[in-house]
Amino acid sequence: MKIDVIASGSGGNATIISDGVSSLLLDAGIPIKRLFSESGVMISDVAGCLVSHDHGDHSLAVKDLAKRGIDIYASRGTFDRLELSGHRYHAVPAMQWFSAGTFEVMPFDVIHDAHEPFGFWAKSTRTRENALYFVDTAYVKYIFREIDYLICECNHGKHELHRSVKSGVIEPELAARIVKNHMSLERLIYFLKANDLSRLKQIHLIHMSANNSDAGRFKKAVRSVTGKEVYAHCVD
Repeated sequence: MKIDVIASGSGGNATIISDGVSSLLLDAGIPIKRLFSESGVMISDVAGCLVSHDHGDHSLAVKDLAKRGIDIYASRGTFDRLELSGHRYHAVPAMQWFSAGTFEVMPFDVIHDAHEPFGFWAKSTRTRENALYFVDTAYVKYIFREIDYLICECNHGKHELHRSVKSGVIEPELAARIVKNHMSLERLIYFLKANDLSRLKQIHLIHMSANNSDAGRFKKAVRSVTGKEVYAHCVD
């Protein structure tokens, strides 16, 4: 499976996964022209767009994608907040599988200040590989078996967040909101230790804060815990 993180951070988020037959777009928080010019993927190759939640840095291009014939999959709460309806918009329930191209996808609920936010577990019927995706969540309460690729938020670290508050870069109130809504390095490591990583090939760290993260430290910490190939995407 090929993983292409096009954009990551508060300025916009978008990732494309492909199994060689069809592709899935994971979030669409940047303009549609940039989505396809930077990925090299043809619109006709995209079997669907999975939208984690309604915030603009994840949903900016959704309407444009639907106009170009791409099916959009998200929670009912996400579509309600975005005020979207029509035959291209598919409201899917948490913990139930659905098909999109050569992928089987299961949404699962996450913890964020949006209405019914999701993470997604996508399995290719062609390669038998899977990719687990979660972003903008304080933690993940589920356990997954035999993960092949992990695309996960690693937004901040306790040390970096404390430093930002102490130096006046951010207010304590914002720091508290970040802790309640975004995955820290420490919580990610706890998640990694709790799950089956025996088949894991790659870890992609996304949605890293410009002020409250340290890509080198985070990458080293995750690699030391897992022994796996780790990529840190610092596009904010």
